[in-house]
Amino acid sequence: MAFYSLIRIFANMNEKNKISVVINTYNAEQHLEQVLEAVKDFDEILICDMESTDHTLDIAQKHGCRILTFERKQYNIVEPAREYAIHEAQNEWVLVVDADEIVTSELKDFLYDIIQKDNCPDGLFIPRKNFFMGRFMRYFYPDYILRFFRKSKTHWPAIIHSTPQIAGKTEKIPSNEEQLAFIHLANDDIERIVNKTNQYTDNELKHRQDKNYGLRALIIRPLWRFIRNYFLKCGFRDGIPGFIRATLDAFYQFVLVAKIIEKRYQNK
Repeated sequence: MAFYSLIRIFANMNEKNKISVVINTYNAEQHLEQVLEAVKDFDEILICDMESTDHTLDIAQKHGCRILTFERKQYNIVEPAREYAIHEAQNEWVLVVDADEIVTSELKDFLYDIIQKDNCPDGLFIPRKNFFMGRFMRYFYPDYILRFFRKSKTHWPAIIHSTPQIAGKTEKIPSNEEQLAFIHLANDDIERIVNKTNQYTDNELKHRQDKNYGLRALIIRPLWRFIRNYFLKCGFRDGIPGFIRATLDAFYQFVLVAKIIEKRYQNK
């Protein structure tokens, strides 16, 4: 009996040192090959697909991923699918990766090292490198995102752009450790950013329409976003692309506040 107990203890310890990668997809064929190649050495790769119509599932199957389907018709946002996929993962430790993000080999090694430690945090904010007009946007960096955690201590709210809630200690990977950052391949052009602005503000409106915004917010929120990104976060170092990107971020705030005000006027 003692022998089998030791085997069970060893197996449980081994499970605690494994990591599942969760990737939510919808028509994600553009970058998926690169993304899956970068995470191939993790213990599990779980694809949670929202009814893709391109070659996403073919690529996932070719890479031997475990595949789940989450009905897209019920939601216009990915967060509910993330919550579902996280808790379907086989391992306690979960790394959530977007279908256009690269996990560096240095980040993989770092994650496996840190979960061996007794004082390991329950959640980890990972920096991300973003690109625009073909160049690395310094002002976006470190763009921390909470993507690594214990699934038993995690809940991801069904709100667009929400951060997962961790019942425990969280830490940040130091921003000067750039080799540990996600590499964001999206490099969206202006047309796509404008289209996303309309889509994302529509989704965000559902959770903010009770805000009593007026002319002051219509001016201050976009202006502050531009000042923060272009001057305080040194977006000017990124040249003309930095100016354009900071202006587009300010535009997002203007559209969001304008839609909230519009909704209030329509309900009068």
